[in-house]
Amino acid sequence: MPFVRRGPGPRVGALPGEGDAGVSACFGGRLREAVDAFGPLCVGIDPHPGLLAEWGLTDDPDGLERFATTCVQELAGHVAVLKPQSAFFERHGSRGIAVLERLLETLRNTPTLSLLDVKRGDIGSTMDGYADAYLGVRAPLGADAVTLSPYLGFGSLDAAIRTASDSGRGVFVLARTSNPEGGQVQLAEWAGRSTAQAMIDEAGLRNAGAAPLGDVGVVIGATTDHELDLTGVNGAVLAPGLGAQGAGPADVAARFAGLHGLVLPAASRSVLRAGPGAGAVRAAAESLRDALVGAT
Repeated sequence: MPFVRRGPGPRVGALPGEGDAGVSACFGGRLREAVDAFGPLCVGIDPHPGLLAEWGLTDDPDGLERFATTCVQELAGHVAVLKPQSAFFERHGSRGIAVLERLLETLRNTPTLSLLDVKRGDIGSTMDGYADAYLGVRAPLGADAVTLSPYLGFGSLDAAIRTASDSGRGVFVLARTSNPEGGQVQLAEWAGRSTAQAMIDEAGLRNAGAAPLGDVGVVIGATTDHELDLTGVNGAVLAPGLGAQGAGPADVAARFAGLHGLVLPAASRSVLRAGPGAGAVRAAAESLRDALVGAT
């Protein structure tokens, strides 16, 4: 049965100072509302050279702008979250970053939330600088949430997490990624648990008592079988790997059955390769979203 969209067209939730009274200002609440309204799907905006060529676009800032504009026109207001991959904008230099900045600004005026995939992680004043760039109230590249890497220690992210919380934004912390190399670090055990489980547990501590969801999510690949305890997350799990990377809706339902929180499966190529024809990307996204709903 196709997903029936609930809720009106305007922005679902808002950053502090932007929304109406009674609308959730915290990221976890806004994400819950967006998924309730548009279904459990995050679509990655990954304009790599091959995809630009498939769309008949030039591999330069002009082609990048046309690609990003089409993605927003096709998907904003139809899926819960759009996830631009920063690297594919950065490779075009300052003009590419300017396209990313305009893309994020445009999404702020739509009901769809933005998740910027930057995987930043550092210590001290350097991490403060990243927080200012992506998570502060006036962050020039501010998204509703960003991805962070905890492998200088989870505590190194606390200042960024506080900045995100103060501005109504969220973070997704890498825990168990789907790339084969990830296991070397993420499956290493210490003090009776894997590094991945330690990252999940630390996220759960930051989310304790939050309702309906905490602002600290974790990243766990949808293509990876795991024995992770997700009962204490009380937040969202970003699960990349849906579609072209091999995970199907049934895999997502099985692998995250024990989650206390929300799973947000992410797909990119399987949706974007349907374009650029009018309505094609939207139709691909809605079909995948409906399959996810049907599998739960």
